[in-house]
Amino acid sequence: MDSLKKNFQEIMKYPSAIIGVLMILGIFIMAFYTMVTLPLSEARNLWRGGEGVWYDSPRYAKPAWSDFFSAEKELETMKVGFSLDAEELAEGATIDVVEKLTSSGYQDILLTYTFYYDADVFPSEVSIFFTSTFEEKNPFVDILWIKPDGKEVRIGSMGISNTESIRIGQDENLKRKLGGFSPNIALFMDPESDPENPVPLKGEHTITIRGIAFEDNSSIDSAELIVYGTVFGTFGTDNYRRDLTVPIMWGAPIALAFGLSAAVGVSMLTVIISATGAWYGGIVDGIIQRITEVNMVLPFLSILIMVGTFYSKSLWVILGVTILLSIFGGGIKGYRAIFLQIRESTYIEAAKAYGASNSRIIFRYLIPRIIPLLIPGFVLGIPTYVFLEASLAVIGIGDPRIPTWGKIINNAYQDGAIYKGYYYWILEPALFLMFTGLGFAMLGFSLDRIFNPRLRGL
Repeated sequence: MDSLKKNFQEIMKYPSAIIGVLMILGIFIMAFYTMVTLPLSEARNLWRGGEGVWYDSPRYAKPAWSDFFSAEKELETMKVGFSLDAEELAEGATIDVVEKLTSSGYQDILLTYTFYYDADVFPSEVSIFFTSTFEEKNPFVDILWIKPDGKEVRIGSMGISNTESIRIGQDENLKRKLGGFSPNIALFMDPESDPENPVPLKGEHTITIRGIAFEDNSSIDSAELIVYGTVFGTFGTDNYRRDLTVPIMWGAPIALAFGLSAAVGVSMLTVIISATGAWYGGIVDGIIQRITEVNMVLPFLSILIMVGTFYSKSLWVILGVTILLSIFGGGIKGYRAIFLQIRESTYIEAAKAYGASNSRIIFRYLIPRIIPLLIPGFVLGIPTYVFLEASLAVIGIGDPRIPTWGKIINNAYQDGAIYKGYYYWILEPALFLMFTGLGFAMLGFSLDRIFNPRLRGL
């Protein structure tokens, strides 16, 4: 206990160590919070983007906080929804009229949605989603859009199925009707603005949906208008509409699990193998040294790529191969040299004299002497394996079932995010990787100075 207290007091003398501990603690808190609030099974389902999971989030939306640094007011996604069973209303929007009339065996339903548009940019998409119930004759809807200046635009008239999505922004007929402008722009454009550089017309927009159900048991169950924004959430979205909060948050526990497991496994096994070879010597030490020398010339990354390509991309398979290839590394040589010196110490001779077994000498007398040198190397090894996992994911060898920081960068690279200007998509996971690596590096270098007296004056 006195030794631990002394070492802790030494750590407190280094500001870099304190900052490193706080950074590491922050990553651990983030990982713990993620595992408690968002189970891995749910995160996997969100990451895979099952049917309808991300239908109401925009593509390529920047983080919401980026609006503070923008000269223009960005648009957050607006949803206006109605259900016959219960009203579902987006903040800032109203349902003015809901009528359900019975006449001649059919239902005439009038829905009027009003919302206020005050953004300086145009929406990325505009869509309407319907759900309906019918047996043979599907319901019919007529959609009218009224702009703040009173101009009316008929979106269209059509029959709807049980689940119908109307992508207004992708309607080519409507585009031609609006003079060649995309409906996403034309429906919100100020008619007095320059057509070459249009600006939005702020004010109240109204959309009227007249629906007719032709059967007694037929009805329009719900209708939902979504005006997709240009910003979304804390970390934005990707090309599949997925909220990047999911992989950003789950990247922390995955990175820590991989880095810690690899560092612990490699450090412990390397020291045990080195101590065993140095103690027994002879053929045992010779075999260990030959295996180490062969392993040191093997292309480490190439083998991992081959395993991921031809065998399995499972995170745990990659972890096992990483540990297997790392335990017989350069550390074997360095630890062996130290253990050969310790083996000649007088207290080792005394242990042999009173009959201590080989295993007792290895685990009670040899290995404990090297722990002060092992701890800094262990801490510094964690970010190495964190970056390794991320690097493999970036080149497409990561586990596709698990959302990670490296996988975000891989998706961004495949979609050309850097060329399209979606810098947040790459910078966010990269910054978390840098933050994690810097935290462990600052603590590791400080521990190296504490446990290695020759570095204290540097």
